Amino acid sequence: MIRRVNSGKNHHYVDDATGRRVPSVTTILDKGIPKPALVKWSGDATAEAAVDRWEELSELPPATRLRELRAARYATRDAAANRGSQVHALAERLAMGETVTVPDELTGHVGSYVQFLDEWDVQPVMLERVVHSKRHDYCGTFDMIADLLDPWDPEPDPALRRRVRWLLDIKTNRSGVFGETALQLAAYRYADVVIDEEAGEEIPMPEVEATGVVHVRADGYDLVPVVAGPAQHRTFLYVQQVAAFTEGGRDLIGEPLVSPQTSAYTLIRSES
Repeated sequence: MIRRVNSGKNHHYVDDATGRRVPSVTTILDKGIPKPALVKWSGDATAEAAVDRWEELSELPPATRLRELRAARYATRDAAANRGSQVHALAERLAMGETVTVPDELTGHVGSYVQFLDEWDVQPVMLERVVHSKRHDYCGTFDMIADLLDPWDPEPDPALRRRVRWLLDIKTNRSGVFGETALQLAAYRYADVVIDEEAGEEIPMPEVEATGVVHVRADGYDLVPVVAGPAQHRTFLYVQQVAAFTEGGRDLIGEPLVSPQTSAYTLIRSES
């Protein structure tokens, strides 16, 4: 049985039978795919902090100033991650039909999500579930499997329109949807089982007809289709191999060897 362990802002997956950590989909993607955009963002976030806090930083000792600038990008990242986590938590409760109290700073995001639920007449099937690929040794947590009104059905009456079962990821970042999301969704889609932690059992991963992202913003939302089929799952498995090398590649390098004898050569410099 696989168990998700939450630790502060992070989480990991543990195989209860062995106590071993099972690699997560997001960690595999982080370690296996180059992220030039992230490098640029990191530099931009540091530069913006330096400009925006110029007067404040100029009054600090140099070592403290350096420490503040080094931490600036993490503060920006953590604020965005915290907003995303809050929106996710509220979104799950809203999808289940609960009434929630929304912080003022999240009103726009939550309102956009409610608009998505209403306009697509979303009927949740599973929310925030852990999946496990026993064949390929990875775990992850998908956001939602739900039945939505079919956008391709010409029937004008929503009550008569057919439904499509989607595997959906909810994104709240400003940058939109990155290509690696296709690999993330494919990894979830082709996992072997879904973990029902409350019941203590595994069930087969449900089949879905479509995969996509709900990009939720303060000013609206987009339902973005994403291609996440067998080809993308195969690419994910390649990325998994690269991630494994990134994690353990240093183990392939041995210690310097000791020469079997001492060299008798001496370098003599001539004086001109």
